[in-house]
Amino acid sequence: MATYKILNVVPPDADVVGVSSDVITNVKDTVSSGMWQDGAATISTFYTSSTQSGSSAAYYLDVYSKNPQSDTAARPQFSVAYGHFNGSGSVGKAGSTGNRASATIYRQLANVLLGPTEEQFTFAGSGGNIQPKYVYAMSIARQQLREKMDPGNWELHVSASGGKPLLKFIDDSGATGAPSVNQGGRVFNIVSGSIASGTAVTHKAAADQEGGGYGLFYPDTGILVFNGPVLNTSASLGTGVTSNVEGGNSVKFFETIEGGAKFTARREEVITSQHYFCRVPNQEFNFSSNPTFTTGSEGKFAQPTFFKNPKVFITQVGLYNSENELLAVAKLSKPLLKTFSKEAIIKVKLDF
Repeated sequence: MATYKILNVVPPDADVVGVSSDVITNVKDTVSSGMWQDGAATISTFYTSSTQSGSSAAYYLDVYSKNPQSDTAARPQFSVAYGHFNGSGSVGKAGSTGNRASATIYRQLANVLLGPTEEQFTFAGSGGNIQPKYVYAMSIARQQLREKMDPGNWELHVSASGGKPLLKFIDDSGATGAPSVNQGGRVFNIVSGSIASGTAVTHKAAADQEGGGYGLFYPDTGILVFNGPVLNTSASLGTGVTSNVEGGNSVKFFETIEGGAKFTARREEVITSQHYFCRVPNQEFNFSSNPTFTTGSEGKFAQPTFFKNPKVFITQVGLYNSENELLAVAKLSKPLLKTFSKEAIIKVKLDF
């Protein structure tokens, strides 16, 4: 009775005719899934942690989809921050106590996203805010981002005070054939629009945005950088940009996101797989080593009807190395009947 079967491995570049390989390696598939906790595609409630607000809130705020004060399973989904090129809107300057948190945030964003010869973010559009002194940023949590955001598959709502309509942001990847690539990877513009219809509908192209484009989207790093003055005016944020004064701008940005009550996003991952074709010929794997399969000292079938016509059920497949060590076990969705008159090919897929 056959217990083990050696897999036939034929290299892809081998000049072998008529011989099939039992192992196919390096199969890549692109998978899109909901980016938020538990695989959700949309967040409609937003929370911050009272513990974090007393420590690093001057630099950034972690944002949760569940209340961390009451739900132990809650974990950060993304962070929001305010950055100023000169450090305004935060405490600290020459001869004063303070770390100029906003300058730290701006430099960190610039170091990660901009090229070696760039110091400030440059946005699309026209007007006086193409290269503003301050920005607002969102950074997706690493455990939620995994590999990268899916361009064209996110929509963020931001509330505005003073009776202004809700702001709806998407990216312009659908209208960009060849995106620019910077130190932070691919770069798309953040524009006004919606993906509610299933396809991106842009209200105004970034180049047509008066005063400067809304922002820049870096899908490969999971970071959204908003044009500070433009967002401040559009959403009536009341950004505090006084030198050596804490402006509470990260909190203001969070409150507009909380008021918008919607952040839909999907992530994109490339999954590498290895396929094993486990072939079960009709003459093999027709008996079982289970002690209940036989009876008595002579090893007769416990079920007399199995004589010359045994029946077994395949429930799982084990993969072993050359040292006969079990490396992986694949379980079938339901038992597979095996007899001398039946053959099967069971494909085992391993994802990495």
